[in-house]
Amino acid sequence: MNLVMTTIIISIVLSTVLALVSFWLPMMTPNHDKLSPYECGFDPLGSARLPFSLRFFLVAILFLLFDLEIALLLPLPWADQLSSPLMTFIWAFIFLTFLSLGLIYEWIQGGLEWAE
Repeated sequence: MNLVMTTIIISIVLSTVLALVSFWLPMMTPNHDKLSPYECGFDPLGSARLPFSLRFFLVAILFLLFDLEIALLLPLPWADQLSSPLMTFIWAFIFLTFLSLGLIYEWIQGGLEWAE
């Protein structure tokens, strides 16, 4: 039996065992909370015209902004291999300064306060 057949057999057996364990292992004890429908924190049986807070969107946009910041700064440790690493670090410092100033401005304006 070659290596490919052994790998296929092991993966089939392992996935079958995991599927059977996940089917029989969980305890199903439904209660009122588990049986009630849940839609993003809103009661789905109530009115559909409830006002929605825009702070959810603000938090999501801030998360995306700082998440993209990390993605843009991720290759920075390899910048010392470039011909002018000092210039790369200067641009990164300027980028972080602008983001920090934006965060401070948002903080001062009260955009990060959850409750009014």
